[in-house]
Amino acid sequence: MRKIIVLTFITLDGVLQAPGGPQEDTEGGFTYGGWVVPHLDERLGAVLHEQMTTPRDLLLGRKTYEIFASYWPTHESEWPGINSAKKYVVAHTRPGPTWDNTVFIKDNVVEEIRGLKRQDGPDLHVYGSSGLSQMLFRHDLVDKLWLKIFPLTLGTGKRLFGEGTIPAAFQLTHTEATPGGVIVASYERAGDVKTGTFGE
Repeated sequence: MRKIIVLTFITLDGVLQAPGGPQEDTEGGFTYGGWVVPHLDERLGAVLHEQMTTPRDLLLGRKTYEIFASYWPTHESEWPGINSAKKYVVAHTRPGPTWDNTVFIKDNVVEEIRGLKRQDGPDLHVYGSSGLSQMLFRHDLVDKLWLKIFPLTLGTGKRLFGEGTIPAAFQLTHTEATPGGVIVASYERAGDVKTGTFGE
């Protein structure tokens, strides 16, 4: 049984749009692309390298796939093994260019992803892909969150959690702060949300 792990950079107010550069994703008039860059440091780089080089397949939305497919095929030295990894892409129409080892999912998406989870194989890593991530949260398909929380708010942009996210509890499994002020926090799905009253 494979796990779905959502790995993402987010701001304090939950924005994940265009962390890497000004032109990465300007949809909705977003003008803050590249907001992670001032906070990058050696420790964060080591965390990213460790997480990105664990055995994995990718589960991506269309826009993230197109961004990745335009860069990573010719930069594998920066992400060893990425070209040979299987890429599952949720897209109603076929994006271009097509990357090696890509499978497109356009029909019965939730059931197809549940089927992927039941298979033997490496875990499924979700990068960016805000729309896909929100669909996964709505259907309780996310097993782990590997977050990098940056010390800023943007007030606009695509967010990790949106309308329809189901109530779900997560357990913190790792946390640290980098010299650049980024909180690295990893969580595992941990059953239902519990409530109570102070003092009881």
